[in-house]
Amino acid sequence: MSDPPADSLTWRRSTYSGAENNCVEVANLSDGAKAIRDSKNLALDPFRVSAQDWRDFTRMILDLT
Repeated sequence: MSDPPADSLTWRRSTYSGAENNCVEVANLSDGAKAIRDSKNLALDPFRVSAQDWRDFTRMILDLT
C-alpha cells in the first residue's frame, strides 16, 4: 500500500514550536503509522514511521521529561 500524497494529509506541529517554524510536522496514516516532514522545507518528501516505532519514540520522550 502506498501512502497518500503529502499535500492531502492533515499535518500538525507542536504548540511549542512557536512562530519560527523550526520544527517537524506529523500526519496520521491509515494504518496507524506516521508521516513526518520538515516544516522549513516542504519540498522534501516526508518519511514514514511505523505505529510501533512512533509509540516507542514518544514513550522515550515522555520518560526524559
